[in-house]
Amino acid sequence: MTFRERIHPQLRAWYDASPGFDFDHLEEFVPKCNAAELANLKEDPEVSVRDEIIPGPHGAPDVKVRIYEPREKQAQPLPCLFFYHGGGFLFGTVYRQEALCQRYVKNVGCMVVSVEYRLAPNWKTPAPLEDCYAALLWVYENADTLGVDREKLAVSGLSAGGNLAAAMALLVRDRKGPKLCLQMPLYAELDYTLDTPSSHEITDEKVWCRYNCEKSWEKFLNPGKMPDQYDAPALAKDLTGLPPLFSYIGQLDPGRDENIAYWTRMMEAGVEVEYHVFPGCYHCFELSVPDADYSQAAYALTYAALRRAFGR
Repeated sequence: MTFRERIHPQLRAWYDASPGFDFDHLEEFVPKCNAAELANLKEDPEVSVRDEIIPGPHGAPDVKVRIYEPREKQAQPLPCLFFYHGGGFLFGTVYRQEALCQRYVKNVGCMVVSVEYRLAPNWKTPAPLEDCYAALLWVYENADTLGVDREKLAVSGLSAGGNLAAAMALLVRDRKGPKLCLQMPLYAELDYTLDTPSSHEITDEKVWCRYNCEKSWEKFLNPGKMPDQYDAPALAKDLTGLPPLFSYIGQLDPGRDENIAYWTRMMEAGVEVEYHVFPGCYHCFELSVPDADYSQAAYALTYAALRRAFGR
C-alpha cells in the first residue's frame, strides 16, 4: 500500500496539492505574517481581538501577545487558554491560527492568549519557552484587570507549540509557578532523538516527515549543549505532579510514537490523561482539512476537554 493510499480519503486532495515544506532555503526568520496568515485575519462579530506588548524575560526583548475574548462583556472572570502556534520552531506568528483561537473563545467560553515566542534559528532554546513563561506570569499578575480567573489557566500548542505546552507544564511545576488546570500539547515535537518506529516510517515530504523533524530540531537546539527536559519533554524523568493532559495525533504523524510513549509514562505517573489517535491522518490534518470528519471530531473533543477543565 502506498503512503497516499493509507491517507483518509477526505484528506487526499490536500495531500495531492501539497508542495511540502522547504527547509533547504531558510533565511533569517523574523515574526511576520505570510499570505496564508493574512488571509486568516477575518473579524468575528462574537470575538474581540487585540495585541499587547508585555515585558519579556529578564534581559530579553518584550513579547507580543494576541488576546481573544468574547465581545460581549462577561459578568465573571474568564478561564484563560495560553496558545502557542506551530511552525517547527522556525516560522509562524500569533496570527497563524487566528480562526482556531476565535473558535476556542466561542466554543469554550474562555479568553485565549496567543504568544509570539522567539523563533529559531535566530533564537535557540530556551528563549521560546521563557517567552511563554513570561506571558503566563504577566496574565497571572494582571488577572484582575484582564478579567481572568487565576484558578483556571491552561496551556496548548500545535507541533512545535505542543513542545512548548508540554515543557510549560514541566517548568511551571518545577518553578512552582501559577497552577495549570490542563495541558494540551497537540501532535507535539517531544523527542529530538527521532528514534521511534513512526519517526522512521513517515518519510513522504508532501507532509510533515522525518526530514522536517530533523531540520526543526537541528535549528532549535543549542549546538554542543545536551538537551534537557525543557527542550525535549520526552527526556523528563519525573512526570508526577503535572496537570491533566488532553491530546491527539494522526496515525501518519512522525511524532506518533513519541507522543504515545509520553502519554503512557504520564499515566504511569498518576497524571489524568485523555488522548486520541486518528487513523489515516497526517500532521496538522485538522488545520489542513478542517471540514473532514476526523477534523471535526478532533475539534469537538478539544472543546469538550477544555470545558471540563474550566468547569464550563
